[in-house]
Amino acid sequence: MRIDKKQIIGIIAALVVVAGDLIFFRGEKIFFFLIGIGVVIFTLPFVVDAVLEAGKERENDEMFLEFSRNLVESVKAGTPISKSILNVRGKYYGSLTPYINKLANQISLGIPVKTAFENFSRDTGSPTISRAIKLISEAEQAGGSIDSILESVAESTAEIEKLRKERKSAIYSLVVQGYIIFLVFIVIMLVMQYKILTMTAGLSDIGSVEGIGIAAVNTKDLSSPFLFLIVVQGLFAGLTIGKLAEGSIKAGIKHSFILAILAILASTGANAFLGG
Repeated sequence: MRIDKKQIIGIIAALVVVAGDLIFFRGEKIFFFLIGIGVVIFTLPFVVDAVLEAGKERENDEMFLEFSRNLVESVKAGTPISKSILNVRGKYYGSLTPYINKLANQISLGIPVKTAFENFSRDTGSPTISRAIKLISEAEQAGGSIDSILESVAESTAEIEKLRKERKSAIYSLVVQGYIIFLVFIVIMLVMQYKILTMTAGLSDIGSVEGIGIAAVNTKDLSSPFLFLIVVQGLFAGLTIGKLAEGSIKAGIKHSFILAILAILASTGANAFLGG
């Protein structure tokens, strides 16, 4: 994993928070809450990078559609595909621009179009682009009707992007419902921890006074697994939301982070300010 400057700063800041917590707040109610803050600071830069990477991949797919359309127009005009790639090199394609410039530079150096396309596909790392590039390179090598292949690739890419946006729009209400259900789940866990378990402890005290054989209940022992329960629930719920909304487990990382952090802060914050 590549560690950059902001991630190093996040790690150092998290260590400072945790170290200060261990030195000044050990045994205090706020101790675990500050540990949760440290976890947020530690993981935030990595999650931000993952979210940006996912956004970059989506932008690459969208810009590849524009790139394909430009190639179709040029090839239909009678220009060879290698020359067409060189002609579109100066255009702006967002985050895909450096990859297209590299593709054009390789072709200008005499590297075969098929090899240059394979390098382009590997550099972008997009499954959508990889499938399209495979079709284009094979058609170019076979010497078939490259303009028809390019047009089919452009139409296929456009349809994929259209379906992806439609799915994301249709699933939006389910994403909101997923967040609401998780927040309700947290509230239920907190009510159980600070109301029901407290009442159970009270019943054990009454039973001991009246001579009834009711075992003593340690509410801390019973409530400690709640944090792990809601964190695990948040992690997997987030991955599920990402898979449903965007068709990618990777896209669910941001949802997992948000839900897990909500769980940690809600649980440790309630323990700090409501716990006995």
